[in-house]
Amino acid sequence: MASPVIRPFHPTDVSGVVELILPIQQQEFGIAIEREDQPDLSDIPSFYQKGAGGFWVAEDVGRIVGTIALKELGSRRAALRKMFVASPFRGSAHGLGAKLLDTLTRHARRQGVVDIYLGTTEAFLAAHRFYEKNGFEEVARSTLPADFPVMEVDRKFYRMALP
Repeated sequence: MASPVIRPFHPTDVSGVVELILPIQQQEFGIAIEREDQPDLSDIPSFYQKGAGGFWVAEDVGRIVGTIALKELGSRRAALRKMFVASPFRGSAHGLGAKLLDTLTRHARRQGVVDIYLGTTEAFLAAHRFYEKNGFEEVARSTLPADFPVMEVDRKFYRMALP
């Protein structure tokens, strides 16, 4: 089986992105969240694909199976957002999460970003392990940049310092 292709988001990808993200949030993790609660999904280019930001998708045989986004915060800081991988593509056997994160961090370094922050729910235990294994350190909410976009469900926060 060929690996999914990671590429920048195109506006024609929006339905595939929503079809990946919402079931993971709602069904896998029981989070009561709708598309309307996530205005960034309605205009990905203007929310993410400006300045040092970006949004990437992993595509497998015409289907979006992974996403990751970088939201510029200013002052050489950014937020990692919308990291989702379809369950058949998770785990070290596929390495898709690591490939998506590598795509994002390489882009961030090229853009001069020195700190990447993220927020996540307490329910995403595998995500916590993944972030910690990949260089993120847990931080207190009080240490986040003032312009960090905290979601209502975020309870754990992480920071990665880019060399």
